[in-house]
Amino acid sequence: MRWSKLFIPTLRDAPADAEAASHKLLVRGGFIRQLHAGHYSLLPLGLRVHDKVENIVRRGMEEIGAQEFLLPAMHPASIWQRSGRWDSVGPEMFRLQDRKEADLALGMTHEEVFSEIAREIASYRSLPQIWYQIQWKFRDEPRPKSGLLRVREFAMKDSYSFDLDDAGLDHAFETHREAYTRTFQRLSLDAIAVQASSGMMGGTGSVEFMVPSPAGEDDIARCAGCDYAANVERATSTLAPVDDGDTSADLLRFPTPGVRTIAALETVEGGAPAHRQIKTMVMVLDGAMTLALVRGDHQLNLQKLADGTRAADIRPAEAAETLERMGAHPGSLGAVGVQDKDLRIVADHALRGRRNLATGANEDDWHYSGVDVDRDIAVDEWLDLREVSAGEPCVNCGRPLEVVRCIETGHIFKLGRRYSEAMGATVLDADGEERTITMGSYGIGIGRAMAAVAEVHHDDRGLVWPVAVAPYGTVITVASMRDDAAVAAAERLYGELQGQGVEVLLDDRDARAGVKFADAELVGIPWRITAGRAVADGEVELTERATGDTQRVGIGDAASQVAERLASA
Repeated sequence: MRWSKLFIPTLRDAPADAEAASHKLLVRGGFIRQLHAGHYSLLPLGLRVHDKVENIVRRGMEEIGAQEFLLPAMHPASIWQRSGRWDSVGPEMFRLQDRKEADLALGMTHEEVFSEIAREIASYRSLPQIWYQIQWKFRDEPRPKSGLLRVREFAMKDSYSFDLDDAGLDHAFETHREAYTRTFQRLSLDAIAVQASSGMMGGTGSVEFMVPSPAGEDDIARCAGCDYAANVERATSTLAPVDDGDTSADLLRFPTPGVRTIAALETVEGGAPAHRQIKTMVMVLDGAMTLALVRGDHQLNLQKLADGTRAADIRPAEAAETLERMGAHPGSLGAVGVQDKDLRIVADHALRGRRNLATGANEDDWHYSGVDVDRDIAVDEWLDLREVSAGEPCVNCGRPLEVVRCIETGHIFKLGRRYSEAMGATVLDADGEERTITMGSYGIGIGRAMAAVAEVHHDDRGLVWPVAVAPYGTVITVASMRDDAAVAAAERLYGELQGQGVEVLLDDRDARAGVKFADAELVGIPWRITAGRAVADGEVELTERATGDTQRVGIGDAASQVAERLASA
């Protein structure tokens, strides 16, 4: 392809609202353009990269014997109603009606549709099966941002395994884990497999593949001393024991005028250090008010609360709701003596058995000291609610954990029989007994993976695409279109590279050499051949984008050298 004919609208400046490096560079390099919030057009260069990422993902699926489907992106409400997710999924689902006022949804995932097709599997002899598709998904993100990292319309590879039993599911899950590891290696992404929450997907377990990046929106806790790694939504750690004294003190109500924070309660007479306080948060779970208790120096993780309580809709109570139900404002709240049978109390394990603590007295400007959790609080359920912090000891080996910001690039789930049971997907086993199929679900966002590569592989001059996903393997830059010898050398190399199967871009624009060099670096093509002054000596310059190293090579050898380097990358 000739640059003069290709639509590559490079920009000097990034959009004012762009924060992530991938967002800035994909726009500046002419790969994508925003249509409206969360929706992007892929321009020619962007589509080439997107297609290459897609093909690498497809290769990983084909290596494990997966069969490719293409399912509708628009679904009838009935299929989601049968699984129970029509009501449990929140506003992130795009819902609409057709001209007959039938309820429809734009597919955000395809468990229901694949399960419906799986009903046609009649015998255990047809199992196991692995099916997949690469299809557009739609999710109404409340705050789309960071270019392709958080969007409302995106291509996704979702695959599904169908087995007779849990042992088969375990095998399919590990097979996908290995396939994902190979796939991300081919994308030049150092993805870390971590324990994760299953969220709205449900099931018995899940693993996320996380790429460390400041542009990410997830935190993981990992240990350098062993292989422990988990999303903070699932992570645990070992806590140092706390000395609460040998006996429980008497419960004492004391005045705390103006005290509304954990830090403030540490400083007043009768108060306590944060690790000896109870933090009480009033939450609304599926419409029911709930008290969530954690240690004063800990943070409540909302996903852990949702997972532990199995709540689909979760939010903090509004101040007016809290005042009406509890009789006090936030900062003076507590669970001591609460007798409301309709008010559920859940507490973090770190509070189990604790005594001599401080907490709000459910009256503004008053607190309790000497709180004995077992004696004074009627906890309905003990859960893992706290968020792990950096430096806490690893639950496996005791070494300090580090917390790392990451981009989620893949997620695999053990669904079990949730969807197949709801959709009636069964087979007859060897004894003629009807068995519900066991399922797994496995996803990779294509555009998100593309953006993750851009986040990891760039420098202050632009993108630095790995060869496997680069829009072109090499660019031939003609320093001056008025130099007939340079033009002739470039045309010769252009033909030779095409003959060797190299994806080559010939920059034949009538522009200054500096502009061409800057554009080539911004776009991030792995190798650049420069036809300039060296042509008079029978040579061209060969520059590697990743390192900037430049060497002169003979015109007759340049094409074969580039082809060899691209092939070995």
